[in-house]
Amino acid sequence: MGTTRKAKIEKEIINFLENNPEGVRYSQIIKYLQEKFPDYPKGTIIGSFREVFLNNEQIDKIGRGIFQLKKFQNQQITTSINNTTKEEDFYQPFADWLVNEIEECTKAIALGGNIFQDKWGTPDVIGIRESKRSDIIQIPTEIISAEIKTNTNQLITSFGQACSYKLFSHKVYLVIPKQSYASDISRIDSLCIIFGMGLVLFDKDNPNNPDFEIRVRPTKTEPDIFYANKYLKKIEDKLF
Repeated sequence: MGTTRKAKIEKEIINFLENNPEGVRYSQIIKYLQEKFPDYPKGTIIGSFREVFLNNEQIDKIGRGIFQLKKFQNQQITTSINNTTKEEDFYQPFADWLVNEIEECTKAIALGGNIFQDKWGTPDVIGIRESKRSDIIQIPTEIISAEIKTNTNQLITSFGQACSYKLFSHKVYLVIPKQSYASDISRIDSLCIIFGMGLVLFDKDNPNNPDFEIRVRPTKTEPDIFYANKYLKKIEDKLF
């Protein structure tokens, strides 16, 4: 490939990363380059990107398939917050999604607040999965909890809250914005796999159509029956 073609690709890669200081995924970079250079073969674009990454000291790999300019790594990058939507706007849509879209629950309700009245927190959404009388194979009741976070700067906090719900839940979902930094999503993704929690991404700017998308499926585990009974007693009339 000619040095001129490679130089053009390298310039666009740097430009793309400059405009996305939080970092971008490999697939996003390749798509961007294909749109910029529709006449270049895909193999040429991929080969050029690999060569640029290996030889350009400005670029670093900060996660699985995620690239960023090194100059942004020690900077505090702020994100704009859409003040027209509230976290609570997504509680019922996610409860409905659990029941109607993926059929994880037979009933789910928006909760939030401090209904459980302790420092361990209250799930934003909680649901149950029960067998129907017509089901040939009957299963024990399962409890499904979810922590929803719209603030992309509080993902670590939300992960810790979601972990605490495993005390009384068979399955737990962490629901975070698609607008989160790619590097943060990658880390949360890995943590959810390690801890057996589900990860769902959504559009935090559109409560009417959040476009919930499963990134990681939760692993079913047995809760502590003491805590399950303690907390569910507080919402028995709402959930059962």
